[in-house]
Amino acid sequence: MPKILENPLEYLLNLLHSKTTRLVIGLAGLPGSGKTTLTQAWERQINLREGTGTAKALSMDGFHLTKAQLSQMPDPEKAFARRGAHWTFDGAGFVHKVDALKTAGANQAVYWPAFEHEVGDPVQDAIEVTPTCRVALVEGLYLLYREGAWGALEGIFDQIWYLDTPMQTSIDRLVARHRQAWEFTEAQARHRVESSDYKNALLVETTRSRADWLVL
Repeated sequence: MPKILENPLEYLLNLLHSKTTRLVIGLAGLPGSGKTTLTQAWERQINLREGTGTAKALSMDGFHLTKAQLSQMPDPEKAFARRGAHWTFDGAGFVHKVDALKTAGANQAVYWPAFEHEVGDPVQDAIEVTPTCRVALVEGLYLLYREGAWGALEGIFDQIWYLDTPMQTSIDRLVARHRQAWEFTEAQARHRVESSDYKNALLVETTRSRADWLVL
């Protein structure tokens, strides 16, 4: 069982100083656990101490299958209702890009997709990871999942951490997020969470023991 990492930022900086190649750290966790907020905070803090462009926070969200791809699935209604499940992401594409972060040459940029929430679809090559990036902080739900295409993630990351936020805290955040984003009622937001997000969270929770460290 992984132990709690007491000072993640200092640990990151020590790892960074001990490596001559790019450090690629993953942060997994439940939906609503705070992965994006935390990796972006680490990015700011590392760049403040080590220089602009040293760290880059990246999200798995850009690897959502497009609405057009979901529409071509055998049960499109289910695919849209369950968007966010592991099978609604381009797992193989994600593996390829994470590997590119590790293997890019000294003068080679890596282009990462973003997710445009207003449109509801990913945007290819929206984010440039420049050669100056010495630590890539990649966050997402399924970094520790190992079925299907996700199995090829094994051994690519330098380390993968798990943000150990309590399930109820994550659920409450998701309810609030859905109410704000789509003007849902409390009942509508909770139905959305229970019918999709909670199912994803239960799967992600089973991967916790594979993490190198737990982060609180």
